[in-house]
Amino acid sequence: MKEQKVVSYVEGPSLPVVLFLSWFYSGKAPKAPGTVGSLAALPLIFLLNALEINIYSLLALVVTLYVAAVLVTEQVQRKFQLHDPQWIVIDEVIGMLITWAFVQSVAFPDLFLVFGLFRLFDIVKIWPASYFDRLHHGVGTITDDVVSGLYAGIIAYFVRNYL
Repeated sequence: MKEQKVVSYVEGPSLPVVLFLSWFYSGKAPKAPGTVGSLAALPLIFLLNALEINIYSLLALVVTLYVAAVLVTEQVQRKFQLHDPQWIVIDEVIGMLITWAFVQSVAFPDLFLVFGLFRLFDIVKIWPASYFDRLHHGVGTITDDVVSGLYAGIIAYFVRNYL
């Protein structure tokens, strides 16, 4: 009698959830997924710029992405017993959008400034970003990058307009 092989698999989040949280798999990069996720926000920024999105629509988009990211991240982290897994980079996308909101330009020097400052503040995690980074739920996972985006955006605004 032939033995039947038992096929086992590791259960994970659904494809739409992975696509959203990893920002179309950019968070699955083998090295520096946060940096890759931040870079992967640039096509969205170019699209928003081409659409000439106003600040109110941009803020509505950021709030919508934030709420969705917090809710979905919370479910995934709870269900799969994770804490801020590196492949979740939707928070970097939101942080980049917030930083870009202060500049709203796609000129290379401005995007370089937005990217560089956001990555710096995301890595350094100045309070209260450091507080949120330690929380073990969706709000903490996403909000630390919101705070970093605000810090980076304020500095980018002043560098761009006063230096």
